[in-house]
Amino acid sequence: MNASMTSRDRLIAAMADALQRKGLHGVGLNELLSQAASPKGVLYHHFPGGKTELAVAAIDRVVTRLEGSLAALAEQPEPLQALADWLGQAERLLRDSGFERGCPLATVALESTADDDMLRGALAQGFARLRLAVSGLLERLGIAPPRAQALATLVLSAYEGALLQARVAGDGATMTITTGLLLDLLQHERNNKNPESP
Repeated sequence: MNASMTSRDRLIAAMADALQRKGLHGVGLNELLSQAASPKGVLYHHFPGGKTELAVAAIDRVVTRLEGSLAALAEQPEPLQALADWLGQAERLLRDSGFERGCPLATVALESTADDDMLRGALAQGFARLRLAVSGLLERLGIAPPRAQALATLVLSAYEGALLQARVAGDGATMTITTGLLLDLLQHERNNKNPESP
């Protein structure tokens, strides 16, 4: 953990890491505090709602980071290659972690219940922000906005499902296959400039 980070940022980084590896319920408060090198009082000072409020902040941080990586890749002249690179980064991260680090949003979503309003709200906003970012890339392919939004939903759903399956199997083949099929589909969409209907 970076020593120059504020205690609040260290707590958020520790939670984001824990969500990616273990999920919300798989990590204990003491483990988080140890990883963040912070006493319990600091946690409740920054996050009076405790672990749940910290998880919401971590979800926002993860989504912001993913949006940033998509935005950086969107600078490429070829939007389809930018999307391929984004999906490839996720697969590499999963492989490099020994299939330990999946998507923290999916992990928390799978653990959440109907009573977890704060978490589900943060997740819903996070997924909406990511769909918007992916939709923007697809619009650069010349795909009409309503169709791009529908396809962004498909891309994120396939991405999350492939990451989950690859993590469980300990094999990135699912990610590779899913990425290839998504890119084929999007190239077809680009070539046909499908009408505005989803």
